[in-house]
Amino acid sequence: MADKDDFSKQVKIALRDAGNKLLLSENDSTSLILPVKKLQANKYQLAFNAPLTFEPNILVSQIESSFKASNLPEHYIVEVIQCEDQEVAYSYQMTAVLESTIIPCTSRFLPKACYYIEVDFFKRAVPNSKYNFVLGAIIASFVALVLFLWYKRIYLKRHEQEVINYESIGSFKFYPEQNKLIKEAEEIALSKKECELLALFIERPNEVIKRDELTKKVWEDNGVFVGRSLDTYISKLRKKLKSDTSIKLTNVHGVGYKLEIL
Repeated sequence: MADKDDFSKQVKIALRDAGNKLLLSENDSTSLILPVKKLQANKYQLAFNAPLTFEPNILVSQIESSFKASNLPEHYIVEVIQCEDQEVAYSYQMTAVLESTIIPCTSRFLPKACYYIEVDFFKRAVPNSKYNFVLGAIIASFVALVLFLWYKRIYLKRHEQEVINYESIGSFKFYPEQNKLIKEAEEIALSKKECELLALFIERPNEVIKRDELTKKVWEDNGVFVGRSLDTYISKLRKKLKSDTSIKLTNVHGVGYKLEIL
């Protein structure tokens, strides 16, 4: 309450000071300034006992000067109202942001008449540029958070696949989704066909898989199959598995192949 009373007193003093300067700018040292009225919480009225005339630009500068001297808010609307019909003869909006300040027709004198001046202080609005900056920062932070969570999810998923999604073959770890074999610190790349063949053998260890079945499942979508292709890829797999003597890829003559795991 004390703060509100102090604010009201400061406004009344500043308005009387501005009113006095306005009269003096027109060489009027005899007209009186009537008591400043508080109309609403943040709205005040300045009135005079005699008709007056003035240039709006002087009104703007005198009020701004007096308000700054009293350290009053920089956000307010001023209306010059005609006593006779209560019509607004002149008005403007003042803010600390140039883009939001509106001061029209400053060079046109108001005709001599009875006027009273009302000042309405309003809460400071966030300037568009600052608002856009804050909004942009919030959006950027949100996007960064989403990207971070997405990256973290993908990374964890891949890491989980690397850790879990493999098959053990003797001393090897077979990663079918990544087309590779790993033995201790050694990583062995597999071609797509090698990977598909090895996956079939791992599904049915120590079991003979017929040649026709192998060729159909691995090459059925390729259109043309060369008879020696299967033997060639089996030979490549043997070379890549040979470092582990507990694994053998054997040929069952006239039938097919078998992955033997001892």
